[in-house]
Amino acid sequence: MIHDLMYIELKTGYSDDGPAWIGYVKTSKSKKTIYFNNHAFQKYNGNYSNYIDIENGDEYWISGLKKKESNRHWDGHGKIMIDRRAVKEYLSLIGEKSLPLNLFEVTDIEDKFPIERVNRMLNPKIDNFQCP
Repeated sequence: MIHDLMYIELKTGYSDDGPAWIGYVKTSKSKKTIYFNNHAFQKYNGNYSNYIDIENGDEYWISGLKKKESNRHWDGHGKIMIDRRAVKEYLSLIGEKSLPLNLFEVTDIEDKFPIERVNRMLNPKIDNFQCP
């Protein structure tokens, strides 16, 4: 598993101003599956999204962090929730000393990566397999 700091924004029902986070994710080696905040996402080609929540079908935009620009779409609004543990790393990445609190809300994001739950859902035969 790869452990990265990424930008995650909910697109379903919101367009460019949905809830957004900067936090630590776990990804599969291929980066086709991303785990964050008790959700699992797989690559997807939507109109404004690039990942889909495996369990509920919500569409998301997930990307690496931008150094020079806002991570939100230019037409988007709303604060980005950033994991308290990630603030120092993010500030170092963007070359700033403090977060603009009009754009960010510092919060605690729990490390919940539903790898086993999603694997059971995607591979139900494994759970029901019995040796003769």
